[in-house]
Amino acid sequence: MKILKKISFLLISFPLLLKSQNDVIGTWNILNVRYALNPKVSVFGEGQIRSLNFYNHFHYYEIKGGFQYQLNPNLNIGMACGSYQTFKEGGNFELPKNNNEFRLWPQIILSQQISKLKIEHRYRAEFRFTTSGFRNRFRYRLGFSYPVIQKNNLNTSIYLNNEIFFTDNEPYFERNRIAFGIHHMISKKSTILIGYLHQFDYKINDETGRDFIQIGYFLNLSNPKLN
Repeated sequence: MKILKKISFLLISFPLLLKSQNDVIGTWNILNVRYALNPKVSVFGEGQIRSLNFYNHFHYYEIKGGFQYQLNPNLNIGMACGSYQTFKEGGNFELPKNNNEFRLWPQIILSQQISKLKIEHRYRAEFRFTTSGFRNRFRYRLGFSYPVIQKNNLNTSIYLNNEIFFTDNEPYFERNRIAFGIHHMISKKSTILIGYLHQFDYKINDETGRDFIQIGYFLNLSNPKLN
């Protein structure tokens, strides 16, 4: 637990110490609830809220829900939809909005295990109904996760992932995200995430690219009939 507290403190304080007068750290907050209907099928809902300063200048939120199907231990497919709202910079939910979007997205997740190291490939296609009209977008995320503490069937893992966003129209490349941090299981049903994310954008009008402290809470529930 002491190691976890030290890692969490470093993840939150280090970026804040590095920031300059013109370089602020935003916040990226996640609440995710998943319910397993049976060993293969689950449904989920998620909300996110983000700010461009440290818990100030809130400019973005999203609400989404969907399902996932575990074809085998290494292959997961899913579908979801949601509302994605981006507000003008300079305050808390300032109007007019930069983007008002409804989004539908299927995805495929491939995973593999090398000793304790888990490698994940996530492929997602987004069909976006935005303020500027309909758009397609495609995303690929490569992620790594490694457990550093394992006790009583609970674990604390460090993670690193990188994701690229591109479209079928010029200039094709839109965004890059790189993130790292820790996942800590509070219980068999609850996990918290503390991390740091850097986002670079290229000529897009939705969620702004910056540096963010990430804090997330994930709740995994299941049908009482399941063991």
